[in-house]
Amino acid sequence: MPGKLSDIPLSAYGRASSVLSPVGRMMAQFAADFRDGIDINLGVGYVSEEAIPYEEVAEAFAAIRQDPRRYRVPLNYGGPAGSPNLIASLRRFLVENRIGDLTPEILSDRQIIIGPSGASSILEGLAEVIAPGIVITSDPRYYIYCEVLERHGFQVVAVPEDSSGLNPYLLAETIEGLGSRAEEIRFFYVVTVNNPTCRILPSERRAAIVACAEKLSCRLGRKVPVVFDAAYEFLIHDPDLPRPKSPFHYDPLGLVYEVGTLSKIVAPALRIGFMIGPPGPIMDALVQHTCDVGFSAPLFCQEIASYLLDQAGAARLKEVQAVYRERALATQKAIEKHLGWALEDISGGQAGFYFYLTFREVETTEDSLFFRYLTRTTGDPQIDGPSDGRYPRVVYLPGQFCVDPKGSLREIGRRQLRISYAYEELSRIVQGIALMGEAVQYCLKRVICGSR
Repeated sequence: MPGKLSDIPLSAYGRASSVLSPVGRMMAQFAADFRDGIDINLGVGYVSEEAIPYEEVAEAFAAIRQDPRRYRVPLNYGGPAGSPNLIASLRRFLVENRIGDLTPEILSDRQIIIGPSGASSILEGLAEVIAPGIVITSDPRYYIYCEVLERHGFQVVAVPEDSSGLNPYLLAETIEGLGSRAEEIRFFYVVTVNNPTCRILPSERRAAIVACAEKLSCRLGRKVPVVFDAAYEFLIHDPDLPRPKSPFHYDPLGLVYEVGTLSKIVAPALRIGFMIGPPGPIMDALVQHTCDVGFSAPLFCQEIASYLLDQAGAARLKEVQAVYRERALATQKAIEKHLGWALEDISGGQAGFYFYLTFREVETTEDSLFFRYLTRTTGDPQIDGPSDGRYPRVVYLPGQFCVDPKGSLREIGRRQLRISYAYEELSRIVQGIALMGEAVQYCLKRVICGSR
């Protein structure tokens, strides 16, 4: 018998992936003994069950089976660029609903491709096909994709956002501050309705960011693309807000790529993510990447999505926006009632389904009193409940995971958190926020008494 065998050598990406991310670890620990109907999950980014059209999806599948001329082989493999039916449906849907004020002329010389498994698969594909270097994004940042980039060998440089999102002036200053290392910039990554803050990037800033990329591209003598992640663009649900324009309006050099998804307005399980951009090497490489990882997204999912967009896309968009508008208003009311007095800042509630809170004094990190109160790990039975029946727990996303760990917001991130108003029932969201109010009182009382 041979001696003890060493492990299989891993790639750099494999080594980076062998350690669960902090958020993944926290969520795994909580999910291991999560109690449905008792514990309250305000951290998960799932959509509302109210917004998923179960019956319509079933009807759509039956309908495509009855039209084999148009939907030829829905349970077979599809092409790696995506279903022609779905691509045509997306073009019509975007134009007819004035998403980003897009027109047939703007879209005529731009390609639409479908990812293998949602928008995240397209973003991961970009990390595969673009040479490692520097990626510029906003701070707070979309932590999931930024960690993907870092595991692929990219350096993520995060620019602090303000109340209107990524500030183009700070963006230009950041690029200048890199000096000769600006040559290593590969692309800008900009979330139009930011996750976690849900701040909406207005049209003028989209134009300024594209202009900044144009200037850098001319300086470097090569294209520096701007990838706009529009995952929540369909969920701008405040009727008083002007709808921002697509950055394609400001893109004469063909630097802009938009990543979108139907997860938020149709159903996440269909896994429909798409990218719009100028034909060329990036789009070609992403199509090949889709082929490499499985030919295509499941064709029947694409055809169902196409059918739903064609039959009732506009109505579906309004229905989903109405669901999240109602939830946003109720959640904001609960925040004001139970937490308003303790907050320094609040963002969100106009688009997407998150609020991002900044406390004046209370820390929200994994080792904080606030976190221990809500996870019932204080060690005090009066707070935690009996060992065989803990009181209701509340999970949220600590701000420490949302900010650049080396950036200027790392300290304020210790007093921040993101909550979702999508997944749980409204009554339980309100209950969870009330428990957060109790947690704040507990923390402040302990600090006054001199205990940390």
